[in-house]
Amino acid sequence: MAIRYADEQVREREAPAYSAEDETTLVQRYVLLGIVMLVLDHDIRVMGTGSIKLPRLYESLLRGIQDRVLLEQAALRMQFRKAGIKLTGERRLKEGMETVYICRGSTKRCYLPWSYLKAESEQAIKQYFKS
Repeated sequence: MAIRYADEQVREREAPAYSAEDETTLVQRYVLLGIVMLVLDHDIRVMGTGSIKLPRLYESLLRGIQDRVLLEQAALRMQFRKAGIKLTGERRLKEGMETVYICRGSTKRCYLPWSYLKAESEQAIKQYFKS
């Protein structure tokens, strides 16, 4: 049985110290989940137009994944607040997506190529299906 001391509880309430790498990882994950949502929206729309035998079943599975993605995005936004991160803009470019954010007073940019976003969004959706 673990013993908790008063100072540990105080440290838990304080905002965690995030490194620049952690901040970038949070922003990248949030951008990736936005792409996952777009893919899921597209696939749900397309599902109704095809000749799939069980469209309602597959649509409900995809909508369940969407719900979990939305929950993860909400959790990331809470982490953004704790870390002092504010997204200020996204631009879709020919070769990738650029996200501009402010963290502790400085403006930073995060660029993710489409090849990375495609591969990682596929992996993320697979993980959601597994869990």
